[in-house]
Amino acid sequence: MPDNIQQRVEHALSQLVEKVVPAYPEDDDQALQDRLDDAYDFAIGVVQDAGDTPLSPDVNHAHDLIKKKLIRDNLGPEKAMRFSNLYSRLLTLPVLQNKWALLYFLFILSEERIPLSLREPSESSPPPEKTGKRDFVVDSPAFNEAFSNAGLLKLPLSEDQKPPRQSDANKAGRNVSERPRPQQAKEEPEAEGPQEEIQYLPMNPSEPALLRDLPFTLQGLSSTNFNFASNKVLKLPQTLPVPIISLLHTLAEPALLYRGLSEFVETSDGGLIGQSLRSALSLELRAYLRLVATLEGQIRSALAKLDENEPRQGIGQAGVTLKRCVVWTREPTMGLRLLSLIVEESKGRKGGEIISLIHSFSLSHGDPFVASFAERLLTHVTRPFYDMLRQWIYDGELSDPYLEFLVLEQQDDHNKGDTDDGRRGAATSVWQDKYQLHERMIPTIITEEFAKKVFLIGKTLNFIRHSCGDAAWVESYSKSASRELRYGDTATLERSIDEAYKTTMARLIHLMVNKFKLLEHLRALKKYILLGAGDFIAVLMESLSSNLDRPANTQYRHTLTAQLEHAVRNSNAQHDDPEVLRRLDARMLELSHGEIGWDVFTLEYKIDAPVDVIVTPFGAKQYLKVFNFLWRVKRVEFALGSTWRRSMTGARGVLASVGDKLGKDWKKARCVLAEMVHFVSQLQYYILFEVIESSWNDLQSALQKPESTLDDLIDAHARYLTAITRKGLLGSTIIDFTSQLHELLKIMLSYKDVVDGLYSFSVAEFTRRQELSAKIETRTAAGKWGITEKDGLDNGDLESPNPDGNGKGKRSAHSTNSPLIPQGLTLHGGAEDDLLPALRQRLALLASDFKARVNVLLGDLIHQPDADMRWLAMVMNFNDVYQPVRRKRKHASEKDKEKSRSQGGAKSEQESSKATPADGVEKATGSGTVKGKEKERPPAKSHG
Repeated sequence: MPDNIQQRVEHALSQLVEKVVPAYPEDDDQALQDRLDDAYDFAIGVVQDAGDTPLSPDVNHAHDLIKKKLIRDNLGPEKAMRFSNLYSRLLTLPVLQNKWALLYFLFILSEERIPLSLREPSESSPPPEKTGKRDFVVDSPAFNEAFSNAGLLKLPLSEDQKPPRQSDANKAGRNVSERPRPQQAKEEPEAEGPQEEIQYLPMNPSEPALLRDLPFTLQGLSSTNFNFASNKVLKLPQTLPVPIISLLHTLAEPALLYRGLSEFVETSDGGLIGQSLRSALSLELRAYLRLVATLEGQIRSALAKLDENEPRQGIGQAGVTLKRCVVWTREPTMGLRLLSLIVEESKGRKGGEIISLIHSFSLSHGDPFVASFAERLLTHVTRPFYDMLRQWIYDGELSDPYLEFLVLEQQDDHNKGDTDDGRRGAATSVWQDKYQLHERMIPTIITEEFAKKVFLIGKTLNFIRHSCGDAAWVESYSKSASRELRYGDTATLERSIDEAYKTTMARLIHLMVNKFKLLEHLRALKKYILLGAGDFIAVLMESLSSNLDRPANTQYRHTLTAQLEHAVRNSNAQHDDPEVLRRLDARMLELSHGEIGWDVFTLEYKIDAPVDVIVTPFGAKQYLKVFNFLWRVKRVEFALGSTWRRSMTGARGVLASVGDKLGKDWKKARCVLAEMVHFVSQLQYYILFEVIESSWNDLQSALQKPESTLDDLIDAHARYLTAITRKGLLGSTIIDFTSQLHELLKIMLSYKDVVDGLYSFSVAEFTRRQELSAKIETRTAAGKWGITEKDGLDNGDLESPNPDGNGKGKRSAHSTNSPLIPQGLTLHGGAEDDLLPALRQRLALLASDFKARVNVLLGDLIHQPDADMRWLAMVMNFNDVYQPVRRKRKHASEKDKEKSRSQGGAKSEQESSKATPADGVEKATGSGTVKGKEKERPPAKSHG
């Protein structure tokens, strides 16, 4: 040591000794000086021997020793906390180099490490020089064993096993001042008196032998003293003391945990995330093995310094003991314990479930060590998940061979649209059935809303690639936007997902609107299938009316197609896009016996992929359903209009000539026709304008929203179809408006046929009168009687019933096959005189039935929750000409239902007896009363 440094050390020690060594009142100056000299010599010796200490220069270890002593010797933690603050300040000082030596020196100068002659007397004990007890020598092996903190002490020998000790007199005769200093103990060992040493029981195997085998045990390998019977059993020597066994139990835990984890890491079960978990465990086990290697180096270095002549071979002075190994392996043991828990809990789980399991430790565990350890694991375990996520949101491809991702591909059922009642087409299957959100595999590191957005991004890219045929854009987008995703970079991940979501949605909507003409197809459906093009429908119906009046089995598709092309050429439809007109086609529905062309004709607009993801086959059926209903209403309107025009034209000619006989009949017929025309007009106006146009405006608003997704378009179109069917009286589940309207339309057509029969009868009557007038003029000009009694009987002017019933005197033109007889009306005997009463009876029955059914329909509409339906009831009955009837609820008791049936049946028989003509007129099909509601309708009166 250089002289200047030696002088500084001696000066610092001198000042330190003067402050530390106490001064007793009974001491004189010489005694105080002697004690100061002794303390100074002792301090000098400690400083000189500091380089020979077997302990490693570890400043943290010295800090731990001092802190533990302060906690042990004081009731409160104040001194320990104050020392920790001073210690943190000490570490920041760059001037001091040997901080460990400084702290260790202060520690050995504590009350328990200095000679008793230098201790401060306590209140309960006299000064040291006045006691008769002998102190231990500072450098004695017993002193080192007691205060080296190198491990647990061995059990001392019993009284009979101890060697003979010196007498108490010899102990009492020694003076504290005669205690040799450390330097004298080395230079003159023979000057020392006999010392008392603690004897220990022999340990088999010894602690050095246990330490020698410990590195192998910590690596899960059997050794001489530690044998692994299985992966969960470690056999310990039976001859060791209980404290040592306790330490070995603590050291056996990481060994067994490591052995079990090593076996798990070597397996290959599980998917990509499971293998990633094994890789992360392997990294942690390698870090554990590096610790074991460091520990092995310390043990070998300590074992090389052992002295066979020292107690326990001087293991306490070597610096490595079993207890210190326990301290060193405490934190790795916690890590292995957590890994073992994760492995145990992950059995039967995969993919996102494993990520959620590990994330639960970092999210809700109170131990910061566990939380940080789990976060470190997640960094490695989530790499396959983020790789799959990157490929999904940038390429639209799912690379998940072990079904671990939050998106599940339906391998077997993605074509189930073929059997799902026609609800799905080709593109619909790709969009709705090919991929599904696997909720079990959604890890807790992302939210459910975030997962739905991720699912929609990948599904959109896949749809653009495969259904829209735009794979080039997907590839260019992937190259420009793809970036690496990893755990912990939340801001980058959210920004990437938002950008990908906006870009893909905008591209898909652009393709659907511009490339595949979605809006044009929807307009064409509204124009042709929902009868929005009035001129086209009028021309088509006029050109097809003669063909559709014939039976259905006589209709041919080429004829219908030709008439369709004729309607297109003669209407504004000729200016539409040829692509739209190419998709329009006329066809026939399935034929049934007795149907005519009106019943089987329909228009079809063909939709193909990818537009069929919005206008699905099920949606096309809904369009067809609305078209058939509107086509039937249009047919009734066309028929009633034709009859009304003919009656109005004939009123100024033919019908005026027979007004004396049929004037009242035609007045009643025109009133009923006006009611029917009003009903049909209001019904058409309501469906076409209040329902379809209003719903179309809502659909347009939904389609033009910014940031709309394909799912938004699908939902908007589905709401549109639901509105036009439900509010169009075709989709109600509580009341069957469709059947009511169909029955009303049948009654109108039947009434139109009977009115046509009345018109034919009027024309025949006019012709008969014209012939009679011509005959009278001819006879008068010839000078004969203008009319005879026979002519009057033949023309039916005189009532002369035929008693024989052979039909003589009747006109042969009025047979049962005469065109004057409307459909559904049968004359028994073919009597001309019975035809007019039968027509009158038929007209009265149909008019009464129509009014009764309208009353029931209006009663149902009035009590509907929808305001538009109530508005329809109001405009149909704006002058209160009808009396709406509320039908009974379905939950009426069975007794009331039975009573209603019996009363209704009796009244029906009574009405039938009153309404049936004596000559046997039969009612036409579809003109019966409302089923089960006869008691609500007054009996029809005959006007014959």
